[in-house]
Amino acid sequence: MAYVLAVSAALANALTTILMRMGVEDAPAETSMRLSLIAHALRRKVWLLGFLVLIAGFLLQASALHFGTLTSVQPILTLELPFLVAILGFWFRKPLGWSEWVGSLSAAVGLAAFLLVAAPVPGGGTPSARTWGLVAFAVIAGAAVSVGLAQSGPPAWRAAWFGVSAALSFAFTASLIKQVTDDLSQQWYSIFQHWQFYAMAVGGLIGLFLANNAFQAGPVTASQATLVIVDPLASIAIGIGLFGDQVNTTQLHIFGEVMAMLVLCAGGFLLARSPLVAMAKAEDNPMELEPRSLRRAGPTASEAG
Repeated sequence: MAYVLAVSAALANALTTILMRMGVEDAPAETSMRLSLIAHALRRKVWLLGFLVLIAGFLLQASALHFGTLTSVQPILTLELPFLVAILGFWFRKPLGWSEWVGSLSAAVGLAAFLLVAAPVPGGGTPSARTWGLVAFAVIAGAAVSVGLAQSGPPAWRAAWFGVSAALSFAFTASLIKQVTDDLSQQWYSIFQHWQFYAMAVGGLIGLFLANNAFQAGPVTASQATLVIVDPLASIAIGIGLFGDQVNTTQLHIFGEVMAMLVLCAGGFLLARSPLVAMAKAEDNPMELEPRSLRRAGPTASEAG
């Protein structure tokens, strides 16, 4: 059940990426790291549609985390990239090249191999306040450094580091979701009595804000690569350190897990650099964002004149 819900969440995330990217692509450069970026997005219907899909993805992810572990659910969300490429290929009616096929196969094989070799199981531990504090400090520090590095440099550099900061925020938010769904299984109203529920809301909004900055800062190929690769790696570390999730730790298993994650990340990186993913920004021609079947027929006003 957890795997099916996680795959569905990955599909929703892919749709969210496309719709929200379309909503902020034409935002002025000076809106970076400002609330005016969100104000701009809120005036775009396509971004609002993406936000609704985002909520659906959140509910699917929360359900998956309720039934599964952080170390198993979050890596599955890397399937967002194969879904993203498939959707864009259908949207633009373009054939998939070798990089899309190899990247998708690598991501799927790497993910399956990791889950098979690691065989993650719940640790059953209840995180202490001290453990939560240490993890929160590490995430905040890492995100702050990433945002600092994103303040200057070429667009791809800035988009990549904003993507890292968003990925760290999403990974930590996932751990909070896991805790909230565990609390929910006791008494539904008990979630409002714990700080994790409010931290989850704040963390999710911060992650959303940083992700939109990544989309606006530069090529989506750069932001997607770091978003999809850093999130599962950080989630695995948080799941083991915070909840005591257990994976096979013999030397042979660790070697297999590392190799599987390398294959998974390589597939994600290859997919993130796909020309189809690059179209999600449409820097050269915004009309490329519209499906051919939906483009307005007939000459433009300038052509008619």
